[in-house]
Amino acid sequence: MDLKLPILIIDELSEGVVRARGELDLASGEIRNVRYEDYDVVKQGVPAAQEDYEFSVGVLQSGTREVEFRVEADALSGRYSLTASELLELKGRAAKLFSQAPR
Repeated sequence: MDLKLPILIIDELSEGVVRARGELDLASGEIRNVRYEDYDVVKQGVPAAQEDYEFSVGVLQSGTREVEFRVEADALSGRYSLTASELLELKGRAAKLFSQAPR
């Protein structure tokens, strides 16, 4: 099954947030095609490598409903992913999200 969903990624820093858009592969838990909003990764490096980096979350949206989940950020490679347990939980939550009538 090749199911990729668009998500919002939020990197929490002690002095603010960095937002990005990406695609979550529901088969592997990998997040690809990350595009930062108003953040120059070439000049500033990946957010997870910043001294004031705290954590990352992902947001899956359907209409006005949202599901938030923890995202693992690798400071060395700059890659984002979900742990196996987080991915399994998200699949159940996403099924509920997408099966409800839109608001």
